[in-house]
Amino acid sequence: MQGQVALVTGAGKRIGREIALTLGRAGADVIVNYFQSRQGAQATAREIAAMGTRSITLRADVSRPMQVAAMFRAVQRRFGRLDLLVNNAGIFFARTWDELDEEDFDRVLAANLKGPFFCAQAAARVMMPQGRGNIINISSLGGLQSWPTYMHYCASKAALISLTKTLAKALAPVIRVNSVAPGSILFPDEERTGAVRNMIRAIPLQKGGTADDIAQTVLFLSTHSEFITGQIIAVDGGKSIP
Repeated sequence: MQGQVALVTGAGKRIGREIALTLGRAGADVIVNYFQSRQGAQATAREIAAMGTRSITLRADVSRPMQVAAMFRAVQRRFGRLDLLVNNAGIFFARTWDELDEEDFDRVLAANLKGPFFCAQAAARVMMPQGRGNIINISSLGGLQSWPTYMHYCASKAALISLTKTLAKALAPVIRVNSVAPGSILFPDEERTGAVRNMIRAIPLQKGGTADDIAQTVLFLSTHSEFITGQIIAVDGGKSIP
């Protein structure tokens, strides 16, 4: 990805951080977006810069279109182009059907659906005049399955999957749009509780995924997939198999 510019939303921690680092290792200049994880974002940008490529942090709440527009203007001023957008930022919390209120629903849809759309819209306005571009939406296995205590989250990710397919048609042939749908991703600091062990037993490959599994799939879609668009790649150890 030498000479390419990538923007990763929600890149101050966890999956977003790993995606940003992986793109930096591949030679891309990386914009690290964050909203609350300022220290993590700055640490990520420093690590990428140490690899010999450019990296900056930009704070923006992706659920607010005005902040999104300002962020992309800053990208154009600093880099003059954008080759890859990874819509990773999102929120995830449990609510039962009788606990969900309007504020919960609006908050999830704003971050997980509205944010990716307005980021994709702003990115496309940069990419179209270039004649090429790539957008990757991080959805979820929850967008393909039904999790009763996360129905608001599942609905937002299912809508993001539909948005991915629609954008792929709308922006073709110039811009490719795909989605990576993570399954059960484990992090080194997470406690291996009984619930986690039961979750792993339900996965055909009998193990949880890692942030690197997601990052490597993003890298593949960024470098070796010129004939792939509108697709949802589940990285889930086979859990989505009917």
